[in-house]
Amino acid sequence: MTSTVLRTRRAVLVAACASTLLGHAVAEPREDVKGIVDMAIRPVMDKYGVPGMAVGVAVAGRSYVFDYGVASLETRAPVTHDTLFELGSISKTFTATLASYAQVRHRLKLSDKTSKYLPLLRGSKFGDVSLLDLGTHTPGGMPLQLPDSVKGQAELMKYLEDWRPAYAPGTYRTYANPSIGMLGLIAARSMHQDFVALMERRLFPALGMSHSYIDVPRARRANYAQGYTSDNAPIRMGKAVLSAPAYGVKSTAGDMIRFVSANMNLIKLDQSLQNALADTHTGYFRLGEMTQDLIWEQYSYPVALKTLLAGNSSAVIFNATPVSRLTPPQAPRDDVLINKTGSTNGFGAYVAFVPEKKLGIVILANKSYPIDDRVTIAHQILTKLEAQGAGK
Repeated sequence: MTSTVLRTRRAVLVAACASTLLGHAVAEPREDVKGIVDMAIRPVMDKYGVPGMAVGVAVAGRSYVFDYGVASLETRAPVTHDTLFELGSISKTFTATLASYAQVRHRLKLSDKTSKYLPLLRGSKFGDVSLLDLGTHTPGGMPLQLPDSVKGQAELMKYLEDWRPAYAPGTYRTYANPSIGMLGLIAARSMHQDFVALMERRLFPALGMSHSYIDVPRARRANYAQGYTSDNAPIRMGKAVLSAPAYGVKSTAGDMIRFVSANMNLIKLDQSLQNALADTHTGYFRLGEMTQDLIWEQYSYPVALKTLLAGNSSAVIFNATPVSRLTPPQAPRDDVLINKTGSTNGFGAYVAFVPEKKLGIVILANKSYPIDDRVTIAHQILTKLEAQGAGK
Protein backbone atom coordinates (compact mmCIF):
# COMPACT_ATOMS: atom_id res chain seq x y z
CA MET A 1 0.00 0.00 0.00
CA THR A 2 1.38 3.42 -0.93
CA SER A 3 2.21 6.08 1.61
CA THR A 4 -0.22 8.41 -0.17
CA VAL A 5 -3.12 6.02 0.47
CA LEU A 6 -2.14 5.63 4.11
CA ARG A 7 -1.95 9.41 4.55
CA THR A 8 -5.39 9.80 2.96
CA ARG A 9 -6.97 7.24 5.27
CA ARG A 10 -5.32 8.79 8.29
CA ALA A 11 -6.54 12.24 7.27
CA VAL A 12 -10.18 11.16 7.47
CA LEU A 13 -10.02 10.62 11.22
CA VAL A 14 -7.56 13.45 11.80
CA ALA A 15 -10.15 15.79 10.31
CA ALA A 16 -12.68 14.34 12.71
CA CYS A 17 -10.27 15.03 15.56
CA ALA A 18 -10.06 18.69 14.60
CA SER A 19 -13.83 19.04 14.70
CA THR A 20 -14.06 17.53 18.19
CA LEU A 21 -12.00 20.37 19.59
CA LEU A 22 -14.84 22.82 19.10
CA GLY A 23 -16.23 22.41 22.58
CA HIS A 24 -17.74 20.28 25.32
CA ALA A 25 -14.96 20.71 27.84
CA VAL A 26 -15.47 19.58 31.42
CA ALA A 27 -17.28 22.36 33.29
CA GLU A 28 -16.62 23.73 36.77
CA PRO A 29 -18.40 21.61 39.41
CA ARG A 30 -21.94 22.62 40.33
CA GLU A 31 -22.93 22.11 43.95
CA ASP A 32 -26.34 20.62 43.13
CA VAL A 33 -24.79 18.05 40.81
CA LYS A 34 -21.91 17.37 43.19
CA GLY A 35 -24.29 16.79 46.09
CA ILE A 36 -26.25 14.18 44.15
CA VAL A 37 -23.07 12.35 43.12
CA ASP A 38 -21.47 12.55 46.57
CA MET A 39 -24.55 11.08 48.24
CA ALA A 40 -24.41 8.00 46.01
CA ILE A 41 -20.65 7.44 45.72
CA ARG A 42 -19.27 7.87 49.23
CA PRO A 43 -21.35 5.13 50.94
CA VAL A 44 -20.28 2.57 48.30
CA MET A 45 -16.61 3.50 48.71
CA ASP A 46 -16.95 3.02 52.47
CA LYS A 47 -18.89 -0.24 52.12
CA TYR A 48 -16.34 -1.95 49.85
CA GLY A 49 -13.19 -0.11 50.83
CA VAL A 50 -12.71 1.30 47.33
CA PRO A 51 -9.51 3.39 47.42
CA GLY A 52 -10.41 5.77 44.59
CA MET A 53 -13.17 6.63 42.16
CA ALA A 54 -13.80 9.14 39.39
CA VAL A 55 -17.28 9.99 38.17
CA GLY A 56 -18.23 11.86 35.02
CA VAL A 57 -21.75 13.08 34.40
CA ALA A 58 -23.28 14.69 31.34
CA VAL A 59 -26.25 16.93 32.05
CA ALA A 60 -28.05 18.93 29.35
CA GLY A 61 -24.98 19.25 27.17
CA ARG A 62 -22.49 20.03 29.94
CA SER A 63 -20.02 17.63 31.52
CA TYR A 64 -18.74 17.43 35.10
CA VAL A 65 -16.08 15.22 36.68
CA PHE A 66 -15.76 14.42 40.38
CA ASP A 67 -12.74 12.74 41.96
CA TYR A 68 -12.70 10.69 45.15
CA GLY A 69 -10.06 9.01 47.28
CA VAL A 70 -6.61 7.88 46.22
CA ALA A 71 -5.10 6.36 43.09
CA SER A 72 -2.67 4.31 45.22
CA LEU A 73 -2.85 3.10 48.81
CA GLU A 74 0.94 3.07 48.91
CA THR A 75 1.68 6.58 47.66
CA ARG A 76 -1.65 8.11 48.80
CA ALA A 77 -1.65 10.11 45.55
CA PRO A 78 -5.16 11.51 45.14
CA VAL A 79 -7.41 10.68 42.21
CA THR A 80 -7.37 13.64 39.80
CA HIS A 81 -8.81 14.46 36.40
CA ASP A 82 -5.63 12.89 34.94
CA THR A 83 -5.99 9.53 36.69
CA LEU A 84 -6.20 6.55 34.33
CA PHE A 85 -8.45 3.60 35.17
CA GLU A 86 -8.76 0.22 33.49
CA LEU A 87 -12.13 0.05 31.69
CA GLY A 88 -12.42 -3.71 31.41
CA SER A 89 -15.17 -4.72 29.01
CA ILE A 90 -16.27 -1.14 28.36
CA SER A 91 -13.27 -1.34 26.01
CA LYS A 92 -15.52 -3.46 23.79
CA THR A 93 -17.61 -0.39 22.92
CA PHE A 94 -14.55 1.17 21.27
CA THR A 95 -13.92 -2.03 19.33
CA ALA A 96 -17.55 -1.92 18.20
CA THR A 97 -17.10 1.72 17.17
CA LEU A 98 -14.03 0.84 15.11
CA ALA A 99 -15.87 -2.01 13.36
CA SER A 100 -18.85 0.25 12.73
CA TYR A 101 -16.56 2.95 11.34
CA ALA A 102 -14.92 0.38 9.05
CA GLN A 103 -18.39 -0.50 7.76
CA VAL A 104 -19.30 3.17 7.20
CA ARG A 105 -16.04 3.55 5.24
CA HIS A 106 -16.90 0.41 3.18
CA ARG A 107 -13.96 -1.60 4.54
CA LEU A 108 -16.21 -4.40 5.78
CA LYS A 109 -19.83 -5.40 6.23
CA LEU A 110 -21.15 -6.76 9.50
CA SER A 111 -22.99 -9.37 7.44
CA ASP A 112 -19.64 -10.69 6.12
CA LYS A 113 -18.37 -14.09 7.23
CA THR A 114 -15.16 -14.16 9.24
CA SER A 115 -13.52 -16.34 6.59
CA LYS A 116 -13.53 -13.38 4.18
CA TYR A 117 -10.83 -11.81 6.36
CA LEU A 118 -9.34 -15.02 7.76
CA PRO A 119 -8.68 -17.29 4.76
CA LEU A 120 -7.10 -19.94 6.98
CA LEU A 121 -10.53 -20.55 8.51
CA ARG A 122 -12.41 -21.17 5.26
CA GLY A 123 -14.48 -24.31 5.63
CA SER A 124 -14.45 -24.16 9.44
CA LYS A 125 -17.47 -23.51 11.64
CA PHE A 126 -15.93 -20.28 12.87
CA GLY A 127 -15.33 -19.21 9.28
CA ASP A 128 -19.12 -19.29 8.74
CA VAL A 129 -19.81 -16.96 11.66
CA SER A 130 -20.77 -13.39 10.70
CA LEU A 131 -19.08 -10.28 12.05
CA LEU A 132 -22.45 -9.26 13.48
CA ASP A 133 -22.54 -12.52 15.47
CA LEU A 134 -19.16 -11.59 16.95
CA GLY A 135 -20.34 -8.11 17.95
CA THR A 136 -23.55 -9.29 19.58
CA HIS A 137 -22.23 -12.34 21.51
CA THR A 138 -24.25 -14.69 19.29
CA PRO A 139 -21.74 -16.82 17.27
CA GLY A 140 -22.98 -20.04 18.84
CA GLY A 141 -21.39 -20.41 22.26
CA MET A 142 -17.86 -19.14 22.71
CA PRO A 143 -16.18 -19.27 26.15
CA LEU A 144 -15.77 -16.16 28.29
CA GLN A 145 -11.99 -16.45 27.94
CA LEU A 146 -9.62 -18.22 25.59
CA PRO A 147 -7.95 -21.36 26.97
CA ASP A 148 -4.62 -20.78 28.70
CA SER A 149 -2.96 -22.82 25.97
CA VAL A 150 -3.61 -20.04 23.42
CA LYS A 151 -0.42 -18.00 23.69
CA GLY A 152 -0.11 -16.50 20.22
CA GLN A 153 -1.54 -16.12 16.72
CA ALA A 154 -0.81 -19.70 15.63
CA GLU A 155 -2.55 -21.20 18.67
CA LEU A 156 -5.46 -18.78 18.22
CA MET A 157 -6.05 -19.84 14.61
CA LYS A 158 -5.81 -23.51 15.56
CA TYR A 159 -8.30 -23.01 18.39
CA LEU A 160 -10.76 -21.25 16.05
CA GLU A 161 -10.30 -23.89 13.37
CA ASP A 162 -11.21 -26.61 15.88
CA TRP A 163 -14.04 -24.66 17.55
CA ARG A 164 -17.51 -26.19 17.34
CA PRO A 165 -20.65 -24.16 18.16
CA ALA A 166 -23.01 -25.39 20.84
CA TYR A 167 -25.90 -23.50 19.26
CA ALA A 168 -26.88 -22.20 15.85
CA PRO A 169 -25.48 -18.69 15.33
CA GLY A 170 -27.95 -15.98 16.27
CA THR A 171 -30.00 -18.12 18.69
CA TYR A 172 -28.16 -17.82 22.02
CA ARG A 173 -26.21 -15.01 23.62
CA THR A 174 -23.01 -16.13 25.33
CA TYR A 175 -20.97 -13.21 26.63
CA ALA A 176 -17.41 -13.79 25.45
CA ASN A 177 -14.10 -11.97 25.12
CA PRO A 178 -12.82 -14.02 22.16
CA SER A 179 -15.73 -13.04 19.89
CA ILE A 180 -15.36 -9.28 20.28
CA GLY A 181 -11.59 -9.72 20.25
CA MET A 182 -11.83 -11.32 16.82
CA LEU A 183 -14.13 -8.54 15.61
CA GLY A 184 -11.43 -6.05 16.59
CA LEU A 185 -8.73 -8.06 14.86
CA ILE A 186 -10.83 -8.30 11.68
CA ALA A 187 -11.80 -4.61 11.73
CA ALA A 188 -8.14 -3.64 11.96
CA ARG A 189 -7.23 -6.09 9.20
CA SER A 190 -9.92 -4.59 6.96
CA MET A 191 -8.27 -1.19 7.44
CA HIS A 192 -4.78 -2.65 6.87
CA GLN A 193 -3.39 -1.53 10.19
CA ASP A 194 -2.59 -2.79 13.67
CA PHE A 195 -5.51 -2.66 16.12
CA VAL A 196 -3.66 -0.79 18.88
CA ALA A 197 -2.28 1.74 16.42
CA LEU A 198 -5.74 2.38 14.99
CA MET A 199 -7.19 2.97 18.42
CA GLU A 200 -4.43 5.14 19.85
CA ARG A 201 -3.45 7.12 16.76
CA ARG A 202 -6.78 7.43 14.99
CA LEU A 203 -9.96 6.60 16.90
CA PHE A 204 -9.13 8.14 20.28
CA PRO A 205 -7.79 11.37 18.71
CA ALA A 206 -10.81 11.54 16.39
CA LEU A 207 -13.06 11.44 19.46
CA GLY A 208 -10.99 14.10 21.20
CA MET A 209 -9.90 11.58 23.83
CA SER A 210 -6.34 12.69 24.50
CA HIS A 211 -5.93 10.70 27.74
CA SER A 212 -6.93 7.21 26.60
CA TYR A 213 -4.60 4.33 25.83
CA ILE A 214 -4.19 0.62 25.42
CA ASP A 215 -0.46 0.75 26.07
CA VAL A 216 0.05 3.51 28.65
CA PRO A 217 3.09 5.57 27.56
CA ARG A 218 5.98 6.05 29.95
CA ALA A 219 5.14 9.73 30.37
CA ARG A 220 1.65 8.85 31.66
CA ARG A 221 2.44 5.87 33.89
CA ALA A 222 2.47 8.02 37.01
CA ASN A 223 -1.21 8.75 36.30
CA TYR A 224 -2.14 5.06 36.00
CA ALA A 225 -4.12 4.16 39.12
CA GLN A 226 -3.10 1.10 41.08
CA GLY A 227 -5.83 -1.52 41.02
CA TYR A 228 -6.76 -3.65 44.04
CA THR A 229 -8.34 -7.05 44.56
CA SER A 230 -11.12 -7.66 47.07
CA ASP A 231 -8.34 -8.37 49.60
CA ASN A 232 -6.62 -5.07 48.75
CA ALA A 233 -3.71 -6.77 47.01
CA PRO A 234 -2.29 -4.50 44.29
CA ILE A 235 -2.91 -5.71 40.74
CA ARG A 236 -3.03 -4.49 37.17
CA MET A 237 -4.07 -6.33 34.04
CA GLY A 238 -1.48 -8.17 31.98
CA LYS A 239 -1.43 -8.70 28.24
CA ALA A 240 -3.01 -11.76 26.67
CA VAL A 241 -4.17 -12.82 23.23
CA LEU A 242 -7.06 -10.53 22.17
CA SER A 243 -6.93 -8.59 25.45
CA ALA A 244 -6.55 -5.22 23.70
CA PRO A 245 -9.92 -5.25 21.86
CA ALA A 246 -11.75 -7.13 24.61
CA TYR A 247 -10.75 -5.29 27.80
CA GLY A 248 -7.53 -3.36 27.23
CA VAL A 249 -8.41 0.36 27.33
CA LYS A 250 -7.28 2.71 30.12
CA SER A 251 -8.90 6.13 30.31
CA THR A 252 -9.94 9.05 32.48
CA ALA A 253 -13.43 10.01 33.59
CA GLY A 254 -13.15 13.18 31.52
CA ASP A 255 -12.34 11.30 28.31
CA MET A 256 -15.07 8.76 29.00
CA ILE A 257 -17.80 11.30 29.63
CA ARG A 258 -16.74 12.91 26.36
CA PHE A 259 -17.23 9.53 24.66
CA VAL A 260 -20.67 9.27 26.26
CA SER A 261 -21.54 12.76 25.01
CA ALA A 262 -20.37 11.83 21.52
CA ASN A 263 -22.65 8.79 21.64
CA MET A 264 -25.53 11.16 22.44
CA ASN A 265 -24.63 13.31 19.42
CA LEU A 266 -23.70 16.26 21.66
CA ILE A 267 -20.24 16.80 20.14
CA LYS A 268 -19.54 17.85 16.59
CA LEU A 269 -17.69 15.02 14.84
CA ASP A 270 -16.81 14.05 11.32
CA GLN A 271 -20.07 12.72 9.87
CA SER A 272 -18.66 9.27 9.10
CA LEU A 273 -17.58 8.84 12.70
CA GLN A 274 -20.89 10.17 14.03
CA ASN A 275 -22.75 7.72 11.80
CA ALA A 276 -20.55 4.92 13.07
CA LEU A 277 -21.35 5.78 16.69
CA ALA A 278 -25.07 5.91 15.95
CA ASP A 279 -24.95 2.57 14.16
CA THR A 280 -23.56 0.87 17.28
CA HIS A 281 -26.95 1.65 18.89
CA THR A 282 -28.86 -0.46 16.35
CA GLY A 283 -30.79 -3.23 18.09
CA TYR A 284 -30.28 -6.77 16.76
CA PHE A 285 -31.57 -9.17 19.42
CA ARG A 286 -33.98 -9.18 22.35
CA LEU A 287 -33.55 -11.07 25.61
CA GLY A 288 -36.16 -10.18 28.19
CA GLU A 289 -36.41 -6.41 28.43
CA MET A 290 -32.88 -5.88 27.12
CA THR A 291 -32.05 -5.18 23.49
CA GLN A 292 -28.59 -6.26 22.34
CA ASP A 293 -26.92 -3.65 20.16
CA LEU A 294 -23.41 -3.85 18.76
CA ILE A 295 -21.88 -4.55 22.21
CA TRP A 296 -24.00 -1.82 23.86
CA GLU A 297 -27.12 -3.01 25.74
CA GLN A 298 -30.28 -0.89 25.79
CA TYR A 299 -33.62 -0.63 27.56
CA SER A 300 -36.74 1.42 26.88
CA TYR A 301 -36.70 4.54 29.05
CA PRO A 302 -37.74 5.11 31.75
CA VAL A 303 -36.40 1.82 33.07
CA ALA A 304 -36.91 0.34 36.52
CA LEU A 305 -33.81 -0.41 38.59
CA LYS A 306 -34.81 -4.07 38.93
CA THR A 307 -34.86 -4.35 35.12
CA LEU A 308 -31.35 -2.94 34.85
CA LEU A 309 -30.11 -5.22 37.59
CA ALA A 310 -31.61 -8.25 35.85
CA GLY A 311 -30.02 -7.33 32.51
CA ASN A 312 -26.60 -6.84 34.13
CA SER A 313 -26.84 -9.89 36.38
CA SER A 314 -24.28 -12.68 36.59
CA ALA A 315 -26.87 -15.03 35.09
CA VAL A 316 -26.95 -12.99 31.87
CA ILE A 317 -23.19 -12.51 31.84
CA PHE A 318 -22.15 -16.10 32.52
CA ASN A 319 -25.00 -18.25 31.18
CA ALA A 320 -26.13 -18.98 27.63
CA THR A 321 -29.37 -17.06 27.12
CA PRO A 322 -31.83 -17.59 24.25
CA VAL A 323 -32.40 -14.49 22.11
CA SER A 324 -34.92 -13.38 19.51
CA ARG A 325 -33.58 -11.78 16.36
CA LEU A 326 -35.10 -8.39 15.47
CA THR A 327 -36.08 -8.42 11.80
CA PRO A 328 -35.51 -5.82 10.56
CA PRO A 329 -33.00 -4.57 13.14
CA GLN A 330 -34.25 -1.83 15.45
CA ALA A 331 -33.07 1.59 14.29
CA PRO A 332 -31.17 3.68 16.87
CA ARG A 333 -33.54 5.34 19.37
CA ASP A 334 -33.18 8.26 21.74
CA ASP A 335 -35.87 7.14 24.22
CA VAL A 336 -33.67 4.42 25.70
CA LEU A 337 -31.05 3.88 28.38
CA ILE A 338 -27.88 2.42 26.90
CA ASN A 339 -25.29 0.86 29.21
CA LYS A 340 -22.19 -1.31 29.58
CA THR A 341 -20.27 -2.70 32.53
CA GLY A 342 -16.55 -3.36 32.70
CA SER A 343 -14.31 -5.21 35.16
CA THR A 344 -10.74 -6.38 35.54
CA ASN A 345 -9.28 -8.06 38.62
CA GLY A 346 -8.45 -4.67 40.12
CA PHE A 347 -10.91 -2.20 38.57
CA GLY A 348 -14.67 -1.76 38.18
CA ALA A 349 -16.49 0.52 35.75
CA TYR A 350 -19.96 1.34 34.45
CA VAL A 351 -21.34 3.61 31.72
CA ALA A 352 -24.97 4.57 31.08
CA PHE A 353 -26.68 7.30 29.09
CA VAL A 354 -30.12 8.43 27.93
CA PRO A 355 -29.86 10.35 24.64
CA GLU A 356 -33.37 11.83 24.82
CA LYS A 357 -32.64 13.39 28.23
CA LYS A 358 -29.02 14.33 27.42
CA LEU A 359 -28.08 12.49 30.60
CA GLY A 360 -25.05 10.26 30.99
CA ILE A 361 -22.73 8.86 33.63
CA VAL A 362 -19.34 7.16 33.87
CA ILE A 363 -18.20 5.54 37.12
CA LEU A 364 -14.59 4.36 37.38
CA ALA A 365 -12.99 2.70 40.41
CA ASN A 366 -9.63 1.11 41.21
CA LYS A 367 -11.29 -1.87 42.87
CA SER A 368 -13.78 -4.30 41.35
CA TYR A 369 -16.86 -4.01 43.57
CA PRO A 370 -20.23 -5.67 42.72
CA ILE A 371 -21.95 -4.74 39.46
CA ASP A 372 -25.29 -4.44 41.26
CA ASP A 373 -23.92 -1.52 43.27
CA ARG A 374 -22.53 0.20 40.18
CA VAL A 375 -25.86 -0.04 38.40
CA THR A 376 -27.76 1.07 41.50
CA ILE A 377 -25.73 4.20 42.16
CA ALA A 378 -25.76 5.17 38.49
CA HIS A 379 -29.54 4.76 38.35
CA GLN A 380 -29.86 6.77 41.57
CA ILE A 381 -27.73 9.63 40.23
CA LEU A 382 -29.43 9.80 36.83
CA THR A 383 -32.90 9.62 38.37
CA LYS A 384 -32.17 12.45 40.79
CA LEU A 385 -30.52 14.61 38.15
CA GLU A 386 -33.58 14.27 35.96
CA ALA A 387 -36.07 14.74 38.81
CA GLN A 388 -34.37 17.88 40.15
CA GLY A 389 -33.85 19.39 36.74
CA ALA A 390 -30.13 19.77 37.47
CA GLY A 391 -29.39 20.31 33.81
CA LYS A 392 -31.56 23.40 33.45
